[in-house]
Amino acid sequence: METLGIIMIGDVVGEPGLDVLERTLPGLIQTHAADFVIVNGENAAAGFGMTKGVLTRILDAGADAVTSGNHVWEKRDFWPVMDENKRILRPANYPAGVPGLGWNRFEKAGLSWIVINLQGREFMTAIDCPFKTFDALAAQAGEGSIILVDFHAESTREKESLAYYVDGRAHLVAGTHTHIQTADERILPQGTGYITDMGMTGVLEGILGMDPKICLDRARTQVLYRMECAGPAADRPPALQGIAAKLDRDTRRTLSLTRIHTV
Repeated sequence: METLGIIMIGDVVGEPGLDVLERTLPGLIQTHAADFVIVNGENAAAGFGMTKGVLTRILDAGADAVTSGNHVWEKRDFWPVMDENKRILRPANYPAGVPGLGWNRFEKAGLSWIVINLQGREFMTAIDCPFKTFDALAAQAGEGSIILVDFHAESTREKESLAYYVDGRAHLVAGTHTHIQTADERILPQGTGYITDMGMTGVLEGILGMDPKICLDRARTQVLYRMECAGPAADRPPALQGIAAKLDRDTRRTLSLTRIHTV
């Protein structure tokens, strides 16, 4: 049986996240014989949004496609980059007229890979329906493509609901946004691999990769102090989190799905 290897990496947070990504992703690609790699980079530029330089670093580390979420809009100078570079995606269910692409087709290893970036609506901005958006994009994908979904959402219920909705139509659905790696990786009845959240790539001993004191002050006082990335220390090095999956090359069913956690 021939298999396909896929790596998806959870939200990269700031310089510590970029550092551990650059150090460890090339080795992980070799270890897992990855044919395709997706990295969520929406928090990579000092914790909020992206820059052209940050995108280049993620791609050079080994990413084939870079997904994002609601924070991709933080740096307006990056908006033109989303129109220029077709390897960076923003959620597809934003209304028409915003910069960038929400999905794209990539040709690699003799295969057609469709990457779809979606954003949830529960406890987040009520943009267009991710379920209907997937239906429309899947119809454009055509037969034979491998469909990989980054669902950037807050609600675990919404994430699981979308996964079951697309089971058998998407081949892998991985959640991002909450920065907490969940332990529910599994293969759904129709063969789609799923995890509610891949976690984050950065300083785990912070709060969502950010400075704990600032986060606590915000929580206690409800004053929106500007958040800053947590700094790594000797006893709390940054970590990379994500998933590695194996698909049957012929049937495209997920054969295995394992969590990645490495420093």
